[in-house]
Amino acid sequence: MRIAIYGNRRQSGIMDRLRILLGLLGRRADGGLVVIDKFYDYVDREMPGIWPANAVAVRPCEGFSADVAVSIGGDGTFLRTVQWAAERYIPILGINTGHLGYLADLSIDEALTEPEVSSFKVEERSLLKVECGCNDADFWPYALNEVAILKKDISSMISMTAEIDGAPLASYLADGLIVSTPTGSTGYCLSVGGPVVEPSVPAVIIAPVAPHSLTLRPLVVSDAAEIEVTTSSRSDSYLLSLDGRSVSMEAGSRVRICGAPFKVRVIQRVNHHFASTLRSKLYWGKSHTER
Repeated sequence: MRIAIYGNRRQSGIMDRLRILLGLLGRRADGGLVVIDKFYDYVDREMPGIWPANAVAVRPCEGFSADVAVSIGGDGTFLRTVQWAAERYIPILGINTGHLGYLADLSIDEALTEPEVSSFKVEERSLLKVECGCNDADFWPYALNEVAILKKDISSMISMTAEIDGAPLASYLADGLIVSTPTGSTGYCLSVGGPVVEPSVPAVIIAPVAPHSLTLRPLVVSDAAEIEVTTSSRSDSYLLSLDGRSVSMEAGSRVRICGAPFKVRVIQRVNHHFASTLRSKLYWGKSHTER
């Protein structure tokens, strides 16, 4: 088995456990290790000589093949791993060394128990695709959690005219507009009052950020919908954010959002269920004394 590794470069509190984990992965990878170059250099600096001879460092833009990708960090690291592995249809296992870990659900201590391959399953998660005319060569036009149109800095509210499948939906006067996948429903979208949606539901959530009108509420539509948003602002620009990766857009420009032509393959434990994540991460249904 060939294993690709993408890791967070801030692991100072768990270096002993990280050393053991990398040793386990090295022994499992009879087909070799492929490691993102910055993480490779970080580990090599902190723990010289730990990488086996069959480990190679690659840049994110380089071509490579692997049977599985391992993300070592929090959900931010997992989202960066998605950029690296999703279009190659490589299933991703998230090992959480951060805080909550909605996506990277397996803790590093659980990973060190060397669970059997049969104790895992692969789930497919939908992504959003963005067409916006961005000329940045590093712009990756997909999002696993959400696409957000946001005002810049402390500028006044922005006006966003939205259409669904060519039909007018609404004009939003707000601090921004979030278009979220079900996977992202427990993230930024939840913080602005959006609904929690089970990840396998074929849906997209449209939720305004601090709308001027209380009649504009979060809306759930089919994931087959094509959403177009034209944004105007007193400022000459606004922000377009994909899973936290932001680019500046000219006021008056149009953004088209639809489903991506591929899905992310996420490795989960066989006994994992979305309901258990809600209970453990969001304290779903628990009283204050039970938290």
